[in-house]
Amino acid sequence: MHSQKIAWGGLTSYVVHDLADNEQPSRAVVLCHGYGAPGTDLVGLAEPLLSSRIGDGGEKTAFIVPAAPLDLAEQGIPGGRAWWPVDLDRLINRRTPELLAQFRRTCPAGLPEARDRVLALLGEAGKHFGLTADRFVLGGFSQGAMLATDVALRLKKMPAGLCILSGALVNEKEWQPLAAERGPLKVLQSHGRQDSILPFALGQALHEMLSAAGAAVDFLPFSGDHEIPLEVLHRLAHFVREL
Repeated sequence: MHSQKIAWGGLTSYVVHDLADNEQPSRAVVLCHGYGAPGTDLVGLAEPLLSSRIGDGGEKTAFIVPAAPLDLAEQGIPGGRAWWPVDLDRLINRRTPELLAQFRRTCPAGLPEARDRVLALLGEAGKHFGLTADRFVLGGFSQGAMLATDVALRLKKMPAGLCILSGALVNEKEWQPLAAERGPLKVLQSHGRQDSILPFALGQALHEMLSAAGAAVDFLPFSGDHEIPLEVLHRLAHFVREL
């Protein structure tokens, strides 16, 4: 197993693979971490996913885990990073139906800038590995899942797949027509029924929007909170392998 730190698109990224010298992957999986997590948060998923014999038909996979650009040390989260600012106290402790409706409908301030960073990363990683956009699987957890969804709906070429782990519907005014244009996107989505940060209803709303637009969504609700349980990790390995 090889791991290296690379700067692509202005983002520090951690690349994990089991490629031989001068060997190129057949696909790449990009995983974006959630709000407040360190940039390395999802790096630990790469090794078990690679060990699950992803690409056992001869294909090779590289995992790319970018660190979000915003440092949250001044917000009292040393080592934590974010793709865009979030008022967690309001979202968790002062949540109202009106707040959730606004959360679902509008584009978060900072999302377009984060999207541009990830698009730039995909361009540079594609050149490095010799991969076109349709050979990338985009995914993430929580805020990173929302970012991955936004990018997947806007790429000129449809990505190989999209993995939404405990994400939510935001930016609905833009996402709904984009999803209709995108069509049969292959999606794996999971969400905890007891999610205390992003309510299950927001994940279910995203599932319904994507399905209505023609996406092939494998939706996995689970009994749990804001997390990635083992059953989701197994389904993620299967999803990438089947692509």
